[in-house]
Amino acid sequence: MMKLLRLELRKFSLRWYFSSAIIATLSIIAMVALITYVESPSEVPLRNLEEAFIVIGAFVRATFVILAGVLTAKLIIEEYKNKTIFVLFTCPISRKRLIGVKLLLIAILTGVTVFVSNLFSALVVMLLNSYFHFFPGTPEEGFLLKQVLSMLTFSVATAGTSLIPLYFGLRKQSVPATILSSILIVALISSHNPAFSIASIVYVPLALAVVGVLIAGWTIRNVEKADVC
Repeated sequence: MMKLLRLELRKFSLRWYFSSAIIATLSIIAMVALITYVESPSEVPLRNLEEAFIVIGAFVRATFVILAGVLTAKLIIEEYKNKTIFVLFTCPISRKRLIGVKLLLIAILTGVTVFVSNLFSALVVMLLNSYFHFFPGTPEEGFLLKQVLSMLTFSVATAGTSLIPLYFGLRKQSVPATILSSILIVALISSHNPAFSIASIVYVPLALAVVGVLIAGWTIRNVEKADVC
């Protein structure tokens, strides 16, 4: 399995993915800082550090679900569309294992980068807050532990959710459909306002993660039925 993962990493250069992840993370930090700093105090865009973390998490998950859609398009949908995946299927390795490795790579990359980006962004915002005092009070150890556990849970959920665009992409072997479906998912899971925030409800991405895992399982089970001609 690890050998196949390394082969996939060699086959597809992921420099664009990591570059995009770094740029997106820095942009999210700048966006949250600017929202807090520019808005007038009467409007209270972010009331406290906890709400800032919710917004950061929503931005991070939205970004990486879309990046996962692009990754799915590159690793799987384009190969089906160009018929190159059928050349890969002629190798003396199980088709299920080959497609499973691709899906595992997408899920792992998404989950890890979501957690790292979320954690880094939150730490930087906390550091900026210690100098500029955007939010009142000092975060306690219990609060920080709760936030880290929340980030881990959301990261795992996002990893599963990132597999949903695969279904829409495979139906018509369409790259645009794959990316568009990831954008629609983002619209569903990233809504936030002070009155009601879907972005703070972990059960929504967890439910979508179950759907994503079921789609991955369905894809792996049916890969043997793919037409080789």
